[in-house]
Amino acid sequence: MWSQDAYDGRVTGLNRFDRRDRGVLQVTGTDRVDWLQGLVTNDVRLVTPGHRVYAAWLTPQGRMITDLWLVGTDAALLLDVPAPLASSLAARLDGLVFSENVQVTDVSATMPVSEFIGATDAHGVSVSGVAVRSDVYGRPSVVVYGPWRPVADEQQLPQLREAEPSGLEALDVLRIESGVPAFGRDMDTDTIPLEAGLESRAISFTKGCYVGQELIVRVTQRGGGRVVRHLVGLQSDRPLSPDLPLPRDVQVAGRSVGRLTSTAVSSRLGCAVALATLHRDHLTPGHQVEVADTAGPITARVVTLPMTGHS
Repeated sequence: MWSQDAYDGRVTGLNRFDRRDRGVLQVTGTDRVDWLQGLVTNDVRLVTPGHRVYAAWLTPQGRMITDLWLVGTDAALLLDVPAPLASSLAARLDGLVFSENVQVTDVSATMPVSEFIGATDAHGVSVSGVAVRSDVYGRPSVVVYGPWRPVADEQQLPQLREAEPSGLEALDVLRIESGVPAFGRDMDTDTIPLEAGLESRAISFTKGCYVGQELIVRVTQRGGGRVVRHLVGLQSDRPLSPDLPLPRDVQVAGRSVGRLTSTAVSSRLGCAVALATLHRDHLTPGHQVEVADTAGPITARVVTLPMTGHS
């Protein structure tokens, strides 16, 4: 459940989130790095134990199958993926193993994911897995893959072990403010990574070939990176009614120009915030659009991402 205390805590203090929205696949075998290098958009060779790299897995047509985090351990690579897709992704990846020494296992049931926003390291807990540092939401955080327990005599960061779990709804506000799209909501299997603004985080332009690379290269090198639609932020003084489901149609002068896919109320910014994918003619900051709502259209303005000033 969303709460103001959880929202304020993850903005200014330390909060623990049980990331039940994430699943974990384990990839083992001596060929795991080279095999994944040919599948995903980022450079798998950059993944070292205790670190992670963001990437996407694409179809040959350059559309997203999923986004994922590649997490390094001493003996395996972990794939941090959307929880509802974990089982099907494991089966799909396993079907791509031919003569390579690679094994893919869905370990979501035994490897929970926890995130400590506001922490700079994992002192204060003992981890039966791996802990990595992150700054996805503009604040330092530690993501723990696997069971953990408090360390009773920890002195450096005792509040880490005492952090109470907060609801994912509070984290979702931070995600929207930070302009981080969620797969299955703000991007899907019809999305090109460039439309979601993932090129700076998820794509290596210096690694070797990967599935779907041809379209990415064609758009970036021949098309100047221009795509027909793009993810933007929206802000409005009036929040959307929860009575209508997402996505919502976004219009200008009665004509559909895109869809709104995530929304929340930000007390930090003092307004309603949202993520939407709009036609490229309507991406200019300050541009006004209308969003369908039960009490009549809501006027919103386009803003750059992230909304909170970090990059």
